[in-house]
Amino acid sequence: MKQQEIIPNVEEKIITLRNQQVILDCDVAELYGVATKEINQAVRNNPEKFPDGYIFELDSQEKGEVVKNFDHLQNLRFSPQFPKAFTEKGLYMLATILKSPKAVQTTIAIVEAYAKLKELSRVIVEISRQEEDTVVQKQLLHRGGQLVEDLITDMLPKKSTETSFELN
Repeated sequence: MKQQEIIPNVEEKIITLRNQQVILDCDVAELYGVATKEINQAVRNNPEKFPDGYIFELDSQEKGEVVKNFDHLQNLRFSPQFPKAFTEKGLYMLATILKSPKAVQTTIAIVEAYAKLKELSRVIVEISRQEEDTVVQKQLLHRGGQLVEDLITDMLPKKSTETSFELN
């Protein structure tokens, strides 16, 4: 079984808050197959593993914005709690606490998603620098297209496909 079949939709869980790419605690819990309170309990029980820059709590305005902009976060509207946002470093640290097989597979999927997003960002910057060299630009555009395709196809539902060959 492929990793993306086990852990679908990691990329759509990554959002940008405070100029950082993060995943909210409720989405982390969904990806790991546990309750949100278990994720937050792991953080409370291991505060030394989550210094500044690893995790932050949303304020009321940020909470309102994510509820408004992300359909899958509508349930947060009725919660009196303010969600926590895990940065990439916070997710890596959380992986050291959660040890189940699903946690390992989820962590790998998250690492892969962040790596693709970072590489896509670097490719976009490099394309703008290549004003004269059209061969390099084409190579970079091709790579960027591959990364976008990987990110998008990982988010789309999987359907059975049939392959046929015709021989003459």
